[in-house]
Amino acid sequence: MIRIEKLRKEYKGLTAVKDLDLNLEAGDIFGFIGPNGAGKTTTIKMLATLLKPSSGKAYIDNVDVVANPEAVRERIGYMPAFFGIYDDMRVWEYLDFFASAYRLPRNDRPRIIDDVLNLTDLIGKKDNYVEELSTGMKQRLCLAKTLIHDPKVLLLDEPASGLDPRARIEIKELFKELKAMGKTIIISSHILPELADFCNKVGIIERGEMLISGDVQEIMSQVAGGKTLEIRILGDIETAAEATQSLPGVRAVRTVDSRLHVDFNGDLEAQADLNRLLVEKGLRILSFSEQQTDLEDIFMKVTRGLVQ
Repeated sequence: MIRIEKLRKEYKGLTAVKDLDLNLEAGDIFGFIGPNGAGKTTTIKMLATLLKPSSGKAYIDNVDVVANPEAVRERIGYMPAFFGIYDDMRVWEYLDFFASAYRLPRNDRPRIIDDVLNLTDLIGKKDNYVEELSTGMKQRLCLAKTLIHDPKVLLLDEPASGLDPRARIEIKELFKELKAMGKTIIISSHILPELADFCNKVGIIERGEMLISGDVQEIMSQVAGGKTLEIRILGDIETAAEATQSLPGVRAVRTVDSRLHVDFNGDLEAQADLNRLLVEKGLRILSFSEQQTDLEDIFMKVTRGLVQ
């Protein structure tokens, strides 16, 4: 559904995006991760036909974004980080304006507007003026506008920026609904917990260069280099650490309070064997579990903290 080949964008004395490659299938939710200034917005604007690449190719639903931008715009919904809101319009008028811009039939617009307002949980605000909405509601209104023509692909640039914790939770639930509808979505963010719950693929970009991309679980396994086990011990923790260090599959052992953090190479059977060996050594185990590597761990290991 989205194909990028050696995409590059250069400004005077600056390469904002460096030979980017990416392939997303229909229904993929791609978390585009990177610090401010990494090249996320530039990439999304090129896909949205708002910036012309310096070189390389990009396709949306097999349509070239440079050669046929009008056809691409029919297939995408673009939500910028900073979007225009017309304060002297009612909510339904705002959506009707964009529905007409997409040449939706006049007789169909009331039904379509109600559909997107129901989806974004704004139907109760249909007749309110836009300036009366909270920041979170304005964000959902912009998303409703993005969905008005039922695009196959959504390009969402920092969609939860500036929202309070409750509004963040609400918009995350909305993204999950869009995922269930089969939309292909690119969501850029530098706030990683926003992405961890619903993205099946991620890419980390720094200084315009894609450092790593692919399936979330594969990347976590690749970067983490194994699993981390957390073992709670009753008794002397240093003695337990020494006993654990020499066991098969153990790469390193760290002590945290009354717990062992064990870097471990091995499958579930190997974990069960490790548990058994610890018990045989006389250790009194209170709990034995595998820690989940999260996107923040991956981000910190892959990036170097550089900006353009």
